[in-house]
Amino acid sequence: MYQTVLYARVSTAGQTAEHQFSHAEKAGFAIDRVITDDGVSGISIPFRQRPGAKRLFDILRAGDVLVVRWVDRLGRDYDDVTTTIRSLMRKGVVIRTVINDFTFDGSTTDPVLKAIRDALIAFMAATAQAQAEATKETQKAGILHAKTDKTKYRGKRPSFDRATLTQAEDLLALGTQSISAISRQCGLSRQTVLRIRDDPAHAHAVVAKWEE
Repeated sequence: MYQTVLYARVSTAGQTAEHQFSHAEKAGFAIDRVITDDGVSGISIPFRQRPGAKRLFDILRAGDVLVVRWVDRLGRDYDDVTTTIRSLMRKGVVIRTVINDFTFDGSTTDPVLKAIRDALIAFMAATAQAQAEATKETQKAGILHAKTDKTKYRGKRPSFDRATLTQAEDLLALGTQSISAISRQCGLSRQTVLRIRDDPAHAHAVVAKWEE
């Protein structure tokens, strides 16, 4: 019997596997099992070296479905992501993403569909790497601002936590949804999403203050 497995990589205190499971369920996925990698950096550790990822390759069989929030969960950079996806497809595993519900299926035989699939894999992997590098720099700037701000008053608590901020940034980076659609999906106001888009460093700084 086939199974649907959610892989959740959790690299910061503001992220949780529960958040990613909830997002997957809201997107319509019926998850049978969750495999997590807690406290694992998506930038420095290759996918195959993560404990949870090793378990995935052990338990997944042909016909199973692997669900991930986005392809950035599957590797630290372009080469790692594309290698992981192709390795899983060779096993007969179908990969689906929560964000925008993309499907990567190795059973595709039509040459045109294969070309489209492979081009999409390359594009998404490259986008994931570029976004990861940009997010890393933005987070550094936000945290530095929070640490150097000597004012004790932290201001009003933000309407988002680290996980929701990350989700909003992911959707904004993809550029495939309107601000209104992103606000509904993240449970934020349009104004908040616009502020995150226009000044991500400030958004990270505010979250960092309330995480202290």
